[in-house]
Amino acid sequence: MLIRKPPLAGVTENDVTPKHLYLNRRKIMAAGGALALSGVTSACSAQEPGDAPAPARPTNGALNFSETSYRVTDGDLTPHDAVTGYNNFYEFGTGKDDPARYADAMTTDPWSVQIDGHAERTGTFSVEDLVDFNALEERIYRLRCVEAWSMVIPWIGVPLSSVLERFRPTSDARYVAFETYVNRSEMRGVRFPVLDWPYKEGLRMDEAMHPLTLMAVGLYGDVLPNQNGAPMRLVVPWKYGFKSIKSISRISFVSEQPQTSWKQSAPREYGFYSNVNPERSHPRWSQSSERIIGAGPFARRDTEMFNGYDEVASLYSSMDLEEEY
Repeated sequence: MLIRKPPLAGVTENDVTPKHLYLNRRKIMAAGGALALSGVTSACSAQEPGDAPAPARPTNGALNFSETSYRVTDGDLTPHDAVTGYNNFYEFGTGKDDPARYADAMTTDPWSVQIDGHAERTGTFSVEDLVDFNALEERIYRLRCVEAWSMVIPWIGVPLSSVLERFRPTSDARYVAFETYVNRSEMRGVRFPVLDWPYKEGLRMDEAMHPLTLMAVGLYGDVLPNQNGAPMRLVVPWKYGFKSIKSISRISFVSEQPQTSWKQSAPREYGFYSNVNPERSHPRWSQSSERIIGAGPFARRDTEMFNGYDEVASLYSSMDLEEEY
């Protein structure tokens, strides 16, 4: 299935991207064009984890990536400072600026991810084993928070399906469960019982394998900052932001619907599916509109079903999304 490339409502990339970032991205792509092209070939014949030396993972600075493969159809990019300075990452504190203040304490190199469950290949792998850094692409997705605010972010990553397929999940793998890294000495927030740590999330297998689901390793052309989920995080653009789990340290192929942190904490407020649905209000506030971060104190937009990503609607055609929220 191809990813569509809808127009940007009559504006160009230069109109929506801050000039210095736009020029920087052009330089990156000019320098990395040949490498990105070779990544297209390698993606078709990718080695399985552990079969061959993996491309080096940048730990800071710019990433090489291909042209944008998906763009939201309206809205300017959220300013870089807002994307990296206004975050939910409770492992570092419940304040929106806590992650940017404290996340530098997290060690992201080296990084290992445990793969287990119903798959032919399991074990412990590095980020380089999981992600082909020669086949990165940019996708401009809207991230919608259940707290009724949103951002438009240029993510860099690979389809999650390209990661999961390499482990050959069996027919018993009906769901994929994820866990966030946890370390009390590095993450001041986990010293408090805000949630049952480690943070846990999950997707149905068809959701995980959908072409829109991204394993992100960067944003705005650079590697992911710690506060945004370094070194690897999910981006599931049609779901509320807490489904896009950060700093992944474990991926499990399971047969039963996995327990997830927010559903476990407040099941009446946060269901397993957590699809963006303006018709189902959160028990404490409406989801019919959202505040646009970085666009002024009064900038709002109407919330769209599935966050505007209509191509996923068929995944839920037989479900009551009021009940299975």
